[in-house]
Amino acid sequence: MRTILAVALLCGAVAKAAVAAEPSPELIATGKTLVEAGDCAGCHTADPAKPFAGGKRIDTPFGAIYAPNLTPDRDTGIGAWTDADFTRALRYGTAPDGSLYYPAFPYPYFTRMTKDDTLAIRAYLGTLAPVIGRNKPPELHWPLNYRFLMRGWNLLFFTPGLFEPDQSKSAAWNRGSYLVNGPGHCGACHTPKNAFGADKNAQALTGSELDGWYAPRLDGAARSGLQSWSAEDITEYLQSGRNARSHAGGPMAEVIVGSTSKMTDADVRAMATYLKSLPPARRETIVTPPEEAEMKAGQAVYAKFCIACHEADGSGAPRIYPPLPGNALLQSINPSSTLRVILDGAHTVTTPRAPNTGEMPGYAKQLSDEEIAAVTNYIRNSWGNAGPLVTPAQVAKARGQEP
Repeated sequence: MRTILAVALLCGAVAKAAVAAEPSPELIATGKTLVEAGDCAGCHTADPAKPFAGGKRIDTPFGAIYAPNLTPDRDTGIGAWTDADFTRALRYGTAPDGSLYYPAFPYPYFTRMTKDDTLAIRAYLGTLAPVIGRNKPPELHWPLNYRFLMRGWNLLFFTPGLFEPDQSKSAAWNRGSYLVNGPGHCGACHTPKNAFGADKNAQALTGSELDGWYAPRLDGAARSGLQSWSAEDITEYLQSGRNARSHAGGPMAEVIVGSTSKMTDADVRAMATYLKSLPPARRETIVTPPEEAEMKAGQAVYAKFCIACHEADGSGAPRIYPPLPGNALLQSINPSSTLRVILDGAHTVTTPRAPNTGEMPGYAKQLSDEEIAAVTNYIRNSWGNAGPLVTPAQVAKARGQEP
């Protein structure tokens, strides 16, 4: 009888512990917020019908990596992971079996996240429907396919450590810094990389090429950065995908649809507060204006194909057709995004705050490399703009890249 009673009491205690271990709705909600801030679905979803089930190919200069399954499937996802396994993966780039992740998984940013936040993310992911999706091995160039080499990379370029608030700054500024430099991992796209694929930290958020696009400067550079943008401009752009100065395109449009447009007003404003405070991290390139013949050739193309929407003075129709004077992305040192839009066209993203769409046709078939170079130089150097010269060879290279 005593044995039966002891077993019953033990089972009751275990049941109570299991109930106590269930994550709270508040923790799950926090995790969902952080997952959206990190746009985790953007990389970990190959099939929209199977969100977070992995399999998406991520191309890097060193070969391809396939994002793993984040659903709670015990065999192919993270269902069998412990909390310690998940925290170690997120903050230190180490898998449960001890192997090292490649930094296409942005653990150098996630290392700044608090343990509470990493567990909140795990709690939210645990609410997803389990999906069987076996992880694919990377297709990296030799010898980078040997994961043990990541020990050397981490030794040289990875500094683990939690985010440290700046006590001289406001709570909003610190929240924005945490989101931008932690779960949001903005520098993964917007910070230039060295030959080993590591961030050039001294040039943080000063722009970098990505998959045939250019992630522009997010610091306070006058022409190609955010000096002319207000915090309200940044907030509107992140929430709606457009503002009076620019429209989102390419990978950034995907980030806005999947991430920043879903974030809370307070968090987006905090990010804007932080970004607006950043001084220029490096000098802007001194620009030599194109020759008069080049400008005239570009003006002729502009008058025939662009003026109907963007107007003779480039003013366009803000939030419908983006204005060109003072356009920071247009004046970037790297013209990849501008060339991508001219070649392939553009589709204005739809968000809850800006449901109306707009279209720009692509001109890859209508214009030659020389004509596209000329019109690009014209719009990058008219109305007070100043952008480095674009050559037909650059257009030809962009034309050969997948949109």
